[in-house]
Amino acid sequence: MTEIAYPASKRIDVIDVHFGTTIPDSYRWLEHDVRSDPDVAAWVDAQNQATRAHLDALPGREVFKARLDAAFDHERVSPPRKCNNRYFYTRNAGLESQASLYVRETVHGPGRVLIDPRSWSEDGATALAEWSPSKDGSRLAYAVQDGGTDWRTIKVLDVDAGEVLDDEVKWARFTEISWARNGSGFFYSRYPAPEQETESQNGVVDHAIYFHALGTAQAKDRLLHATPDQPNLLHLVDVTDDGRYALIYSMPGTGGNALAVVDLGSDDWTPRTLVDGVDVEWSVIGNAGTSLFIMTSQDAPRRKIVTLDLAKADPLPLTLIEEQESVLNGAWLLGGRLLASYLVDARTDVRRFTLDGRPDGAVALPGIGSAGGFRGDPEDPEAFFVFTSFNAPTTVYRYAIANNTLTVWAAPDMPIDLDRIVVDQHFYLSKDGTRVPMFVVRQAAAQGPAPTLLYAYGGFGISMVPFYSPALLAWVEQGGAVAIANIRGGGEYGKAWHDAGRRANKQNSFDDFIAAAEYLQAEGIASIDGLAIQGESNGGLLIGAVVNQRPDLFAVALPGVGVLDMLRFDRFTGGSLWKTDFGDPAVEADFRNLLSYSPYHNIDASKAYPAILATTADTDNRVVPGHTFKYIAAVQAARPGRKPHLVRIETRAGHGGGKPMDKVIEELADMWTFAAHWTGLRTCPDSRRRRSTDSGQ
Repeated sequence: MTEIAYPASKRIDVIDVHFGTTIPDSYRWLEHDVRSDPDVAAWVDAQNQATRAHLDALPGREVFKARLDAAFDHERVSPPRKCNNRYFYTRNAGLESQASLYVRETVHGPGRVLIDPRSWSEDGATALAEWSPSKDGSRLAYAVQDGGTDWRTIKVLDVDAGEVLDDEVKWARFTEISWARNGSGFFYSRYPAPEQETESQNGVVDHAIYFHALGTAQAKDRLLHATPDQPNLLHLVDVTDDGRYALIYSMPGTGGNALAVVDLGSDDWTPRTLVDGVDVEWSVIGNAGTSLFIMTSQDAPRRKIVTLDLAKADPLPLTLIEEQESVLNGAWLLGGRLLASYLVDARTDVRRFTLDGRPDGAVALPGIGSAGGFRGDPEDPEAFFVFTSFNAPTTVYRYAIANNTLTVWAAPDMPIDLDRIVVDQHFYLSKDGTRVPMFVVRQAAAQGPAPTLLYAYGGFGISMVPFYSPALLAWVEQGGAVAIANIRGGGEYGKAWHDAGRRANKQNSFDDFIAAAEYLQAEGIASIDGLAIQGESNGGLLIGAVVNQRPDLFAVALPGVGVLDMLRFDRFTGGSLWKTDFGDPAVEADFRNLLSYSPYHNIDASKAYPAILATTADTDNRVVPGHTFKYIAAVQAARPGRKPHLVRIETRAGHGGGKPMDKVIEELADMWTFAAHWTGLRTCPDSRRRRSTDSGQ
């Protein structure tokens, strides 16, 4: 095997001292914006050329590209939002660059295109992001996302005329769009305009909630809520279905939030604080008059449902539905019932309750999988939701609440024979004896070990539930296996599971993932020298950390848009919001812990690393690409082993949201081709599988 001649990455003399510890940062110049620094732009171009040369020499890419095209070529529809007997939903026919927004005048009537974002840019990289119809269905506010950025521009459409109004709201970010009931305007969240519009790395502070009245300039928008004394807080707003209250959530990141309410019938719209701490979750499900129904983790790490009477001067939460053995993952007031979604070993169970908390049966789901996205009204007899699983495509169901029955509202015709796919749930023991669940997806006829793709996230309380993924099935089609591990740091077993994988406990996430890899090989699921690992964002951090700690376990590593410099993550864009999960580099105890696993700072040149293909995008302003640039430069300089250590840098793309379908498929084809070569997975155009344990060395 010929070693790759990597492009040169210049080293600069930068040294920081943290609590008496000297930390060199020779590649700090790669933090600069690729669009404004010609040296970084040249480095990116050279790296992409080297990566392209390696990928183009590998066999099988045309097979993966064709199968990914076929796997993604099916209709994808969102559950509709019903407003005044109009049904608003998004739809992608298959390989369209972006989903379009449709409306139906009746529940089963023909759809009419309202917004087609494919006309917004030549490269398809401008997307429809958040959107919300007014209560009467006559107006629709929608957010435009350009090139994958987290910034949003909000516009308003006249639904009947099909015309875009003059209203325009800029610099919205991390926002919901919530209409006043009378349709006079909407609430949203924004930051001050950045000093340099092209600067993607600038930190973001002073998030605030505003009300935009239709027909007025943004400069006249009414400030509803801000916390200048706590500039790093994030603020989101929602309006109750009856339009009576605006609900304000303020949070430092994840894990908990403050809660305030505004009586929109008052003249001054003064927020009334209900909860001022940020250590506990408070999420309003809905209201019945002055009574709020709230999902909370107060004294209930697996969450419970309480009520709070706003008519009282000093209301106290009253428990309506006690904490269960399973984790309460979501709840909705729909059609005179309270629906509660529970996670049972990462699978969904939806239970019904009356509004006084009495059990009222369960929703008979189509199978073992994930149900969510419930949409409806507290007094409307119909609601909609989606159901999906690893071998069940995402399907929208219409739910008749009174008689508890389901009918399919939108289901795709699939280009894959899903009867050939089987899903098993395994449980394994981590390093400290903790029992961890893991899903394994394979062909039904599979025998013996196979090249296996292991995926996990493990952070911010986010649960890895069963979901339909054309990308993963394209790997399984070729004879590989896919494993999704529910490691600590997620929310599969509630707050305790999240807490066990964050801050000082972050190493547990890595130990869980390493134990999953060992289990897959010990049980004969993954072939020896045939294990590829993948994770994105916080999952990219996971991949970088475990490669440093146990490079011998893995043949391939695919860290995507990863947080890889744990000593400087808080200095860019919204990174300060992540301190709730990672800790604060400015606090000595946190610094010591972060330094112990930071991927950029723990590369070991004495060990043989797996083949690495890191992926990022030049305009990612969620996790800035400098994380990946610095990491891959350091790995290439260390040369830990003879396998390739490359980076693929997408243009006009961000953290993932809004990426056009052609770019999604091209990136996946490269990743799977790279992983297949270095795990020994042999591709077949006719999808009849052959496997080899040849590692490609």
